[in-house]
Amino acid sequence: MARISGVDLPKNKRMEVALTYIYGIGQTKAKQILKNASVSPDTRTDELADSEISAIRNIIDKDHRVEGDLRRDVSMSIKRLMDIGAYRGLRHRKGLPVRGQRTHTNGRTRKGPRRAIAGKKKAI
Repeated sequence: MARISGVDLPKNKRMEVALTYIYGIGQTKAKQILKNASVSPDTRTDELADSEISAIRNIIDKDHRVEGDLRRDVSMSIKRLMDIGAYRGLRHRKGLPVRGQRTHTNGRTRKGPRRAIAGKKKAI
C-alpha cells in the first residue's frame, strides 16, 4: 500500500483517482503530478514500483501544499477574517453561509437541523 503525505492510498484504484484522496489534490493536479513523474494514469496503486512512489512523493513534497499545511493555511485565513471583524468572518463565526446564499428558506447545511420554537399554549 502506497503512503504519500501521511495518507494511505486505496488499493486497486487508478493512480489518477487514488491521488485525489490526498487533501489539496484534485483531478487536474493528480494528472499533472503523474505526468511530471512519468507514471501512467491508468496504473493501479497495487502495481506501482517503489521508484514511482518515491518520484510522486518528491514532486508532491517539493511543488504542492497538501494535507496539514494546507488545512492550517485555510483555518488561519478564516481565523484572520474573524479577528479583523470582516463580514465574511462574522458569517463564519455565526455558522451561516459565507458566499451570499439566501438563508430565509435554505441554508440548512450551514445552519444545522431546524430547531422548534416554543409556541403559545392553547387555552381549553
